[in-house]
Amino acid sequence: MSSGPDVAPVHPESSPARSSVEAAFPGARPTALVIVGGSMAAVKAPSALRRLREAGFRTRVIATRAALAFVTPLSLSTAADDAVATDESWFVPQPSAQHLTLARCDVAVCVGAGADLLARAAQGRASDLASATLLSVPGPVLWVPAMNERMWSHPAVQANVAVLRGFGHRFLGPEYGAFGSSGEGEGLGRMAEPEAIAAAALALVRPRVQDLAGRRVVVSAGPTREYLDPVRFISNPSSGKMGFAVAEEARDRGARVVLVSGPVSLPDPAGMEVRRVDSALELRDAVVGAALGADVVVMTAAVADYRAAEQSQEKQAKVAQEVVVRLVPNPDILAELGGQKGRRVLVGFAMETHAGVERAAAKAQRKNADFILLNYPTQEGTSFGGDDNEVTLVRPDGSWEAWPRTSKREVARRLLDEAVRLLPGD
Repeated sequence: MSSGPDVAPVHPESSPARSSVEAAFPGARPTALVIVGGSMAAVKAPSALRRLREAGFRTRVIATRAALAFVTPLSLSTAADDAVATDESWFVPQPSAQHLTLARCDVAVCVGAGADLLARAAQGRASDLASATLLSVPGPVLWVPAMNERMWSHPAVQANVAVLRGFGHRFLGPEYGAFGSSGEGEGLGRMAEPEAIAAAALALVRPRVQDLAGRRVVVSAGPTREYLDPVRFISNPSSGKMGFAVAEEARDRGARVVLVSGPVSLPDPAGMEVRRVDSALELRDAVVGAALGADVVVMTAAVADYRAAEQSQEKQAKVAQEVVVRLVPNPDILAELGGQKGRRVLVGFAMETHAGVERAAAKAQRKNADFILLNYPTQEGTSFGGDDNEVTLVRPDGSWEAWPRTSKREVARRLLDEAVRLLPGD
């Protein structure tokens, strides 16, 4: 199971300077609350604090009990230039509740977050200073997890991550690399580097470009299910993550968003209209209806090409001989939208195993799409269900741009950058 950043990746050599923050927040430096989790990566927390301060943040720090097994309060307070808050200090009499005071920040960064801290936050617990403070933080929350690959990929951990994403929390990593545990070798679970943490925090506090304010964006996501009988269906492994990322990016850029999703396990994102469907026919009706008056339509859904000609109303018993199922084509939703395109921007997705650019360009021409994002599902690290993607933007005239492998949220950002460029003026 792969995971990538929900924010634009920034290389160490392009680490943000203090002037970047000062330009975004003239006259006031933003505050980063750093919560240090109980993984071995907590030893990197002082470095992360220093990088945040170099980027122009004022820093406050909470150390969990488990974190103090790996890093000392002195090293954290020296790096933060502020006292370290702990569970012990939480109960010291103060004029105001410490967790409410600490929560007054522009961004909360959970560094070296392990499975336990993720679970407490996902469950809304307030049994310690860190989790109680997270319940009171008004601004964005950035998780920088660190644990071994088996823990990170466990369904319970991934369920908690999904819940936190549903709250609007963002994730940076984990990354592939060597583990601190002796004999564990390499895998997915290494904490992101301090320079990348500072850059990601800076990206979250910068005022967002509202270039889609007043615009209506329709996004389709996930698979469809074409039932043969009440319990058997034709489908595919699409997770819906790419479409959800596009919808969330459009929402954050000021758009009124309608998300039409096939059956996926992702929670409904906040701040948009979500319509859940099952079949290609249901998705077609929902998308075509929502597209009326839309400025941008993005078809990321993996729609089944065929459905059963006859759907049995009863479960069919298993038989010993071959069974022939007659299939009929599903409607071509992208082509239908292209036939009544008008002034809206229309974006499609394509999956190919060979001759991808040529086929995607022909598809864009045939279906009157402004551009197609092409990916290869068999390519390492970009399979169904992952958090990363590597795509090629292909235009109807055959011109193309290969984008590097990055998070699906970053792909969504670049996709909408291109769509905004193509929007007609009022």
